Amino acid sequence: MSDMPEMTSQRPYLLRAMHEWISDNGMTPYLLVNANFKGVHVPPHTIKDGQVVLNIAERAVHMLSLGNEYITFNARFGGVSHEVFVPVGAVLAIYARETGQGMGLPPDLDVSDESEADTGSSSSATDDKSVAATKLVSIPSDDSGDEPPSNSPTPTSKRAHLRVVK
Repeated sequence: MSDMPEMTSQRPYLLRAMHEWISDNGMTPYLLVNANFKGVHVPPHTIKDGQVVLNIAERAVHMLSLGNEYITFNARFGGVSHEVFVPVGAVLAIYARETGQGMGLPPDLDVSDESEADTGSSSSATDDKSVAATKLVSIPSDDSGDEPPSNSPTPTSKRAHLRVVK
């Protein structure tokens, strides 16, 4: 074995940096979250295909905390206030709604087991070919509100957002 000290996950640092970069450029930061990940607490009606897109712009949330272990905030969904709780390991991507620019996050090796337990997968993160084949692609969206975009693009759309494609 090695005498090298173990480093903490880079995920929360990348998320905070990307959130700041997107916000500083006047864009709306969105998170793409694996809703099946252990510990994710979001309104059930917001989940589509096991994922949820969350608007984390300052104007859309209250008491946003981008911590090292969890992302927490209060937000209104359909006019009703909800507490949102997302383990950092559940975040698949962070991107700007207006341009689709952002970053997809690979699964942490130490947290991938939690996600697999909920999804029924028995393969490890190091030999799972579907993880290696996951790509983020830009697809059109005509969403203009502060609510997360629908998962079905329209043919007349002008802006892009990211979608995980396996």
